[in-house]
Amino acid sequence: MYSGEKIMLTTQDILNKDFKIDARGYRPQEVDKFLDIIIADYTEFSTLLKKQEKEIQVLTERNMKMKQEYQKLRSRYEALNDGESSQGSVSNVDILRRLSQLEKTVFGRNE
Repeated sequence: MYSGEKIMLTTQDILNKDFKIDARGYRPQEVDKFLDIIIADYTEFSTLLKKQEKEIQVLTERNMKMKQEYQKLRSRYEALNDGESSQGSVSNVDILRRLSQLEKTVFGRNE
């Protein structure tokens, strides 16, 4: 079974399921009940997949925005480094600190 989810069957459960045979074949109520469980599981799988696909899309978009912001800050840093003689109110230490924070955010570094 899957922990923490509403999924009731594993592929092994489906594979190993035996229906009792009466005089005219399988008991229709038993087969219907089992198929209802399978349908519920597939519905749950579908819901979970859609939810995870949406989450992946959101995280991918967020990652792209962070990378763009990183590139902008990197360019600004390099431009400031090139014009180091005309230092404004932002010091190299401030820029490096900001760049380090951004790298941690974008690349997940927790140093």
